[in-house]
Amino acid sequence: MPGIFTISRAIEFEKFQRGIALFNSGEFFQAHEAWEEIWLVSAEPEKTFLQGLIQLAAAFHHCHRGNFTGMKSLLEAGLAKLETFPAACQGICLAALRRDARNWSASLQRGEKKTRRGFPQIQLARETKRAGRHSRKSTSGAERRGR
Repeated sequence: MPGIFTISRAIEFEKFQRGIALFNSGEFFQAHEAWEEIWLVSAEPEKTFLQGLIQLAAAFHHCHRGNFTGMKSLLEAGLAKLETFPAACQGICLAALRRDARNWSASLQRGEKKTRRGFPQIQLARETKRAGRHSRKSTSGAERRGR
């Protein structure tokens, strides 16, 4: 499992946070663009982490456009990249994001077309800690089972 890393440069951290805000407001293409700027200059393991987020953002952008085939393949690719990272990583609750993306992927597998109202939100890790959910070391039952 890759170690925990930080986006250390202030400008990159600002772009990362901007990408989160854009993702959470449903502006998936813009989130993709914000994170891609960081991804282009990143080294591993940060590069793989960012690529996973970029692929999830692109997947939900495809949903906006009605391209559910593209959405499904990008969800799977993004999840595969993010699976190697801890439940809380880069200040976000990655466990919750993976769970929500898996739910979308399972719905697509069943032929269901979910509405935009259920798009996942990226939760900050400190928010989930306060709520008594995921911490850096803990994982949910679904995370332990790989679901």
